[in-house]
Amino acid sequence: MLAAGALVLTGCSEGGSKSGGNDKEQQENAERQQAAIKFGDEVASKGPAAEVPGAKPGGTISVLARDSYAHLDPGQIYVQDEMAVSQLLHRGLTGYKATSNDGSKHEVVGDLATDSGTTTDGGKTWKYTLKDGIKFEDGSAITSADVRHTFERQFAAFVNQGPPYIQQWLADTPGADYRKLLPDGPFKGKHLPDSIIETPDDKTVVFKFKQPHADLPYALAMTGYAIVSEKGDTKEKYDKKPVVTGPYKIQEFKSGKSMVLVKNENWDPATDPLRHQYVDKFNITFNQQYEDSTKALLADSGTDQTGVSFSNQVDAGNLSKVLNDPKMKSRTVSGFQPYVGQMNINLAHPEMKDIKVRQAIAYALPVTPFVRAYGGTDAMEVAGGIISPTVTGYDPAFDPWGKKKKPAGDPAKAKALLEEAGKTGLKLTFGYINTPEGQQYSTAMAAGLEKAGFDVQRQEIPAETYYDQVSKLDNNYDIFHTAWGADWPSASTVIPPLYDGRAIAEGAQNYSQVNDSKVNSEIDRINKITDPAKASAEWGKLNEYLVKDVVNVVPTAYYKQTQIAGTKVGGLVYDDIIAGVDPRRLYVK
Repeated sequence: MLAAGALVLTGCSEGGSKSGGNDKEQQENAERQQAAIKFGDEVASKGPAAEVPGAKPGGTISVLARDSYAHLDPGQIYVQDEMAVSQLLHRGLTGYKATSNDGSKHEVVGDLATDSGTTTDGGKTWKYTLKDGIKFEDGSAITSADVRHTFERQFAAFVNQGPPYIQQWLADTPGADYRKLLPDGPFKGKHLPDSIIETPDDKTVVFKFKQPHADLPYALAMTGYAIVSEKGDTKEKYDKKPVVTGPYKIQEFKSGKSMVLVKNENWDPATDPLRHQYVDKFNITFNQQYEDSTKALLADSGTDQTGVSFSNQVDAGNLSKVLNDPKMKSRTVSGFQPYVGQMNINLAHPEMKDIKVRQAIAYALPVTPFVRAYGGTDAMEVAGGIISPTVTGYDPAFDPWGKKKKPAGDPAKAKALLEEAGKTGLKLTFGYINTPEGQQYSTAMAAGLEKAGFDVQRQEIPAETYYDQVSKLDNNYDIFHTAWGADWPSASTVIPPLYDGRAIAEGAQNYSQVNDSKVNSEIDRINKITDPAKASAEWGKLNEYLVKDVVNVVPTAYYKQTQIAGTKVGGLVYDDIIAGVDPRRLYVK
């Protein structure tokens, strides 16, 4: 999944937090997130959700957000801020139920389905039964026809921003070739055969894969696979006005300005083991930079007393103050996120195909400005590889470009490589996110690259459509930053979506457009390993090959998140799965 809070986001040679004094706690938090999450049965999947201690109904919560939502169609959602608000709007067959009040323990349970799924053949065939009494916001019943439609529409060309896993599994093919299975989705009257997805009655859905996919319950819990109304599907227009299934519906959405969420009266808490509907209304205001939202919530007056942000973090200037103020403790949450920042090198551009040019970028790129822009080591840890501390296979010692020792970069080494390549003065177009943090780090990063002999031209990209722009195959940027987090605690949700050459497609996540035959064949080989420990060791080796030998990306930082809320906001916790504040638990004190 994509980081939103720090988009292109998101020097200090030591990782962890010094001034916050919680380095050990953060490391334990990261290691805890590596643990496998179990699948719950029918009893665990029953609603309503366990009451939040002290919660009461009523009131309005103000939500301060930096970026407007580019996508509200579940099939198009893969960015953290859109996934966070989706916790209130969309429901899928499965979901992550918090089993502790601090957001640290979870199990995968049936959400719209009666359980997390049953398989009798090791994961090739999965059966789901829909719960009674589940409805869309318009009052129409959710049936297996809607579930079939949800998965068939994923094959249509306009659905190109969301996760690819289940489509690839149904088509039994890696990369973007899955679209050949149902090129126009269901919109021209064609459907997937019963040998692939079967809906024998209104309540039953059976997925049939050629290979075993034991991770299906995890994948189905992603917003990208939340259920879409067959009757209400307006194709591209669904992105601005979806027919929702969660406890809240969209009363008003002024793109770039504001959104109002009100209670969905057709949501039945008895069917929902994950969510609450304590608050009457959420007023979301966009264009609130981190500094703006932090100042407002610190001031704690008027509507900001009931204010929060789902994705904005505490800005760099206030971070250590917030973490060191005992009075702020009760309204502050922090945690390691699964995101790894990386500078992509666009291999579709001829000049970037020269390995020496890429090595020069890797040595020259300073990561200190990036880490500093978000608040230093309280906000980030310098990265060596592309596997996060929250994912098995992470190796803290791996650091091929010396970023942990020299986070300011090594321009002398880079300059020598550029000279060897005969490319001194090479023009680099650096696409950066147009936020205060993006302005700050891109200026300093560009200066570091110039020290090595590059001619860097910065180009700003609007925050709201950032990922839409950089995922265009024919974009103008030689280098640009993205951040990616594992979709569940396995590198199988990191390396294949980002680096499989067969997944190069308009809107897809192979941003560097890398197509390396060894990487592609290793992805196929490792995906067949059923022992998670063995698979994780092999993903670790492939991570090393990509970063050290292919050099299509330069890792920058592992993300942490600190968020604050007003004094009248109750139910405030950092949820490991959401990678931020859990909006489903909030209430007004």
